[in-house]
Amino acid sequence: MTAPLALTLDATEKKALLDRFLRYVQVDTQSDDEATCFPSTEKQKDLSRMLVEELKALGCLDAAMDEWGYVFATVPSNLPSDHPAHGKVPALGFVAHVDTYPSTPGGGVKPQVVAPYQGGDLMLTGTGDRIAADTPHLARCLGHTVIHTDGTTLLGADDKAGVAEIMTMVAWLKAHPDFLHGEIRIGFTPDEEVGRGTEHFNVEAFKARYAYTLDGSELGEIEDETFCADTAIVTIKGHDVHPGYAKNVMVNAVRVATALVERLPQERLPETTEGREPYLHPYQISGGVSQAEVKLLVRAFTEEELTEREDSLRRAMDEVRSLFPKAQLDLEIKTSYRNMAYPISQDPKVLDYALEAVRRQGIEPIRKAIRGGTDGSRLSFMGVLTPNVFAGGQSFHSVKEWVSLEWMAAAVGVALQINAVWVEKSR
Repeated sequence: MTAPLALTLDATEKKALLDRFLRYVQVDTQSDDEATCFPSTEKQKDLSRMLVEELKALGCLDAAMDEWGYVFATVPSNLPSDHPAHGKVPALGFVAHVDTYPSTPGGGVKPQVVAPYQGGDLMLTGTGDRIAADTPHLARCLGHTVIHTDGTTLLGADDKAGVAEIMTMVAWLKAHPDFLHGEIRIGFTPDEEVGRGTEHFNVEAFKARYAYTLDGSELGEIEDETFCADTAIVTIKGHDVHPGYAKNVMVNAVRVATALVERLPQERLPETTEGREPYLHPYQISGGVSQAEVKLLVRAFTEEELTEREDSLRRAMDEVRSLFPKAQLDLEIKTSYRNMAYPISQDPKVLDYALEAVRRQGIEPIRKAIRGGTDGSRLSFMGVLTPNVFAGGQSFHSVKEWVSLEWMAAAVGVALQINAVWVEKSR
């Protein structure tokens, strides 16, 4: 049997992919992790409105943005009524997020296009710094068109590469009507970077049981596991008095907070762990002498390990209480998301078909667990099983972020192959 051919973009289609990406990254869509509104920044909707109009121009006449900033659209099935898979292929979702990371400058992006990349360091003209030639995966992109930041902002490939790839898939399907596929649902979400990307996601309106986020990194990556994630908030109450008369009276909540952080297990911090190792990450201390607050990220691939990390925090709190018996320490645990491997393992074809699609594109799939989360984490628990597919970007959240256009084009090909595999397997 002849192996399926890779689905490639021609030069015009690749240029259109590049143009989309360059246009999207120049729209400031930075989210805000301190905001309480949704979306956390109104400017995210600027890109969402653009996408609605572009989707309509590509034939997705139902494209619309709802009050929360979510964009949904449909590419109708084109399977003939006599096709063996007609009426059997479930609607498939393709999802990406429009917002960018809040803690690195994200406005005024000046993308730099190197075509072709011929090796060596990539100069960041805005700062005089450079992306070193030995940066992971850069040497694999010799001869590629590489897009990077000027060093003053992030690039926004996370996840505007995914947005551009999904839009290019829609354009390709319009230009190639003989390519048979089932119904495709498009979803663009706000606020993924602040962990709220599915907070108002209308699963019933999305109408897809299976979906794929294009929000991964390295060529060939398919991710079906994420961390289990909680946020721990330790509130410390001290007692403030005039420092000139504080002996045996003052209880300094700032010192208590510092002592707590110092007593966290040193071998279970983000900077000392990798792979499948869990961690506790103290990422914010605020307050003063009378009251302070320590916020920590708790991350592990299993719920059992997550509980162990939280118990280690409780033990550290007990040690601190013995040092500062007059201080009051209270702990609140907020659930963030759970490992999407749990629901996906109950219906693994959504993963298996993605791995097959990567192989059909002539790429060796790399199955990975994400040391983080995606919209797919929560979506999978909300009834939309959603593994993560590579989008090609590198050095996410950094002023040294970059992406290969060829890897982006390959991601478009994989998305198309996913549709083809579902048609074939649904006969």
